[in-house]
Amino acid sequence: MKPEQSTVIPPYLTVDPDLAATQIGAPVGTDGFAEIARACAAGRRDLSSRGLEDSGARRLRMFSTWEITRYLIPVATGHFRRVLKENPELPQGASETAGGAKWFTLDEVLRLRAHFGARGSKAKAYQPWRPEGLPAKMVAVANFKGGVGKTSTAAHLAMSAALDGYKVLVVDLDSQGSMTSIFGGKVADEWQTVFPLLARHYARHLQGQNQRRLDRGEAPQPLDDALSDALPIRAETLIQPTHWPNIDLIGAQLNLYWAEFQIPVWRMAARGWKLWDALTESLAADGVLDQYDIVFLDTPPALGYLTINGLAAADILLVPLGASFLEFDSTGRFFDMLQSTFGSIEEAENMAARALGREGLRFEWDAVRALVTRYDGTQQAELAALMQSYLGPTLSPHRQGFTALIGQAGEQVQGIYEADYRDFNRETYVRGRETFDATWASVKSLILGAWRRDELAGREAAE
Repeated sequence: MKPEQSTVIPPYLTVDPDLAATQIGAPVGTDGFAEIARACAAGRRDLSSRGLEDSGARRLRMFSTWEITRYLIPVATGHFRRVLKENPELPQGASETAGGAKWFTLDEVLRLRAHFGARGSKAKAYQPWRPEGLPAKMVAVANFKGGVGKTSTAAHLAMSAALDGYKVLVVDLDSQGSMTSIFGGKVADEWQTVFPLLARHYARHLQGQNQRRLDRGEAPQPLDDALSDALPIRAETLIQPTHWPNIDLIGAQLNLYWAEFQIPVWRMAARGWKLWDALTESLAADGVLDQYDIVFLDTPPALGYLTINGLAAADILLVPLGASFLEFDSTGRFFDMLQSTFGSIEEAENMAARALGREGLRFEWDAVRALVTRYDGTQQAELAALMQSYLGPTLSPHRQGFTALIGQAGEQVQGIYEADYRDFNRETYVRGRETFDATWASVKSLILGAWRRDELAGREAAE
């Protein structure tokens, strides 16, 4: 007996043209885009107001004794309390109820960590390790496919490093400004982004060229107003504090996209300008790499000039992707484009270098890792294993799972480390933290390994 055929008609077969014409609404012109943008801005203000103080500033939650002794300072809870009792000059925390649990600001946690580092057991690493005399490590998070968790990964890594005690700078290179929003940054225009650092680098190149023209008895090339305005700007005037005491930010906003049009114009006018070095050399010249331990670079989802600057500046490159065929395929094309782009720069520069008998250009990164994000082990294990077999050590064996904590924190416009564990089942909180803690552990291993390798190379060169 044949099964009875369903009488349910698919909805796309019942679309009536006359009814559709009454529902489509009026045509939309460019003014319509402005109305939609205003609606989004109003909604964004409403959402971002959650977690804000009365002054309008973001605030970071406090941390309990349980969290501190479990995640931040490796001491037993009882010993932690004894140390506070014996040292009344140390932060004592605040209780929300009489006799209740003690809660501490992150500033206070950092002071306590410094105390344990100075007075505690030498067998434990209370303070984060960084070799003396070496610059900050720069970590770029990049992929030209959107929706892979690029900005979220960069933000959570910055928060992880801060909780670990490192001093962190976040540089937002994406004109969408999502990273800036996460850290509560306020950016009025492109002159509060990295743009003036890039313009200053180009202006200094022109000044060098002008000096050579003068030496040859030629007239110098005048700098336009924008380049003249950029010359006195230093990175510290662009860096703004965040609600995290040890995370600072160079923010972004929509006008930063203008750099994608301006940089090629500069390059065409001065072929000798090494545009890929603009960000690195500007941060180094202003002492930023000595003032911070780790710099995280959030790049646009495209291989444009801002991304090239971020990738060229980076010591470590992280490429987030989902465990799907399309994202795996897209990421392969991304690496293919990286090779083509940086390879062509090397080839062009090295042709000139060989002709002049100079050392050639070679881009190099301490480590490059792809990282699976938003991982669902019940549905994606087979594909993730296949990806691992093809990419080998380039694909981090740690897979960043998606848990209820991540979803709920996102709804509250927070990173998971900003979420109060009392808003969740504690088991949910612990499980949600595990995937991001493990991600930080894998990235921290790359950073510390690169630092140690640099340190040993420096010692060998000095002998």
